[in-house]
Amino acid sequence: MPDFPRADEITVFHDARLAVPGWAKNGAPSFSAGAWQAIEDNHRCNCLLWEEEDLARRQKVSDSEIAGNKRAIDGFNQRRNDAIERLDEALLASLDQVTRKPGARMNSETVGSMVDRLSILSLKVHHMRIQTSRTDVGPDHVASCKAKLERLVEQRDDLATCLDRLLEEAARGEAYFKVYRQFKMYNDPKLNPAVYGEKR
Repeated sequence: MPDFPRADEITVFHDARLAVPGWAKNGAPSFSAGAWQAIEDNHRCNCLLWEEEDLARRQKVSDSEIAGNKRAIDGFNQRRNDAIERLDEALLASLDQVTRKPGARMNSETVGSMVDRLSILSLKVHHMRIQTSRTDVGPDHVASCKAKLERLVEQRDDLATCLDRLLEEAARGEAYFKVYRQFKMYNDPKLNPAVYGEKR
């Protein structure tokens, strides 16, 4: 697939960014356009979402702090989905000259959605690996987390294989997908009845 990275390149990128403490909040963008920019934006939003989701589950802080976390989650989630759509648009543009073969199968999941899932799995692998190194817990906890880590790595490897297969088939005109807009109604004040109802 010209100008589009393979799944192993994407997972290496995800892991490398997670290895840099504070990258999601403080790291400068590495790409200014194209598929890699969307991949980086998506991964950054997933990292920031992970942190806010953790903070939103605290019990010993004020309700206003949790409300702040929830609002941040909404914002990052919208940006995350925007990046997924940009990635799909970039890929479909690069496939514009590919002739779809008769009987080509439609893939229900888009490439952008699969890359998003790889990002989330990279976060799960990263944080589960941290759990396997804790010294303040018992051996049962560590053993359980090691087993979970193995399963997460397997999941990510399987998804990466499926992504590469879809990309190869799409490049040959044997498979295709469509950009399905997310239409996050809760983020649109014109579509969320709890928000537009406040104005009445």
